[in-house]
Amino acid sequence: MSRDLASAVAGGLARAQADLETLVRIPSVAFAGFPDAPNRAAAELTAELLREVLPDVTVVEVPEAPPTVIGRSPAPEGAPTVLLYAHYDVQPAGPDDAWTSPAFEPQLRAGRLHGRGAADDKSGIVMHVAALRALGEELGVGVTVVIEGDEETGRGTFDGYLAAHRDELAADVIVVADSGNWQLGEPTLCASLRGLTEAFVEVSTLARPAHSGLVGGAAPDALLALIRMLDALTDEHGDPAVEGLVRRPWTGMDMPEEALRGTASVLDGVGLVGTGTVAERLFSRPAITVIGLDAPAVATAANALVPRARAKVSVRLAPGDDPGRAFGLVRDHLLAAAPWGVRAEVTEGAGAPGFAATDDGPGLRAARRALLAAYGKEAVDVGSGGSIPLVTTLAATYPEAEIVVWGAQDDGARIHAGDEGVVIEELGRAILAQAVLLRELAAPPAS
Repeated sequence: MSRDLASAVAGGLARAQADLETLVRIPSVAFAGFPDAPNRAAAELTAELLREVLPDVTVVEVPEAPPTVIGRSPAPEGAPTVLLYAHYDVQPAGPDDAWTSPAFEPQLRAGRLHGRGAADDKSGIVMHVAALRALGEELGVGVTVVIEGDEETGRGTFDGYLAAHRDELAADVIVVADSGNWQLGEPTLCASLRGLTEAFVEVSTLARPAHSGLVGGAAPDALLALIRMLDALTDEHGDPAVEGLVRRPWTGMDMPEEALRGTASVLDGVGLVGTGTVAERLFSRPAITVIGLDAPAVATAANALVPRARAKVSVRLAPGDDPGRAFGLVRDHLLAAAPWGVRAEVTEGAGAPGFAATDDGPGLRAARRALLAAYGKEAVDVGSGGSIPLVTTLAATYPEAEIVVWGAQDDGARIHAGDEGVVIEELGRAILAQAVLLRELAAPPAS
């Protein structure tokens, strides 16, 4: 008789929480300018956890990036192989005043464990480890676990290793534990991910600052020119005004407006932007956001025209749009909007294609059964407005594999923001769903 997975997961949840707290204490930020030692410490701890549940675990050096941890357990005769993915690198903590407790000192408040990376994506590591612990000797599939350390930077350094070791990492089902439920307690499969392209816009008008009283009204202001260019990116509704960007229909669950307002902390009385359903705006259409601006700070601004200004523009793309092509459209649109003959330059930043699940095969059906078992209700399909570039790479590398994107995150996880956190009870349900999935894949029901 198979073990009671629900009891096994519940009995191991305190240990899973302790593992997550230990991981969160390591400030494993992979961006340039941050120390490398914490990344290596996170890789070694991850390897230590995996060695408890897998016979073969290796810390792999990746050129110009933190190490990747790979663990393996061979498939029994005739059984499928499942690739389990997560990442241990995290976003920088950001300003201290955005946190109720220090970012790398995990603290449990009202059932949610707060700390940078607690949700994104060290919870994914714990999901994999704890599910394998719960299964123990009952594990009836082959497993390859890949935990990388460079996901948040968008550099895609793991892609090179994947290309060189394609056969070693091949799997029938790929589970990416870097997502979550659209709302706490609501089982969710991520059916699509938007892509990304970035543009850096620089405008120059003067050789040096000039007194606004002496030349203002005739001499061109670079900051005002840049503002005009940025304003041209969207129409009066807030929809992208760049012609040619791909739009797709959305057939999954719609997102209630109030749920979005709560997740985004939209202020009372402030309207949403864009047209169409909320789900279309979030999951299957492009979105343009100005995420950075180089200009004089208000507190120290001189009474002078700004000679040079720069902005970073993030463009989320509908699944299926090509990031390079989309960048060209955005660049041309910006340059066409440049006023007064200013010198304007638009350069390309990070880019990644999106992803859309195209099949509902045995792996995805098993995932739905697993979520039903863990949550007691049917799963819904939603998209993600964010990008996970590796998912698209995996889909292209293994076109026959089914990809399951889920996780322990929820609408209150505040990933990439202050007070990030994961609800421990939700983590337990996610662990149970993953354990059930692995068991289901080992013994699929007769058709």
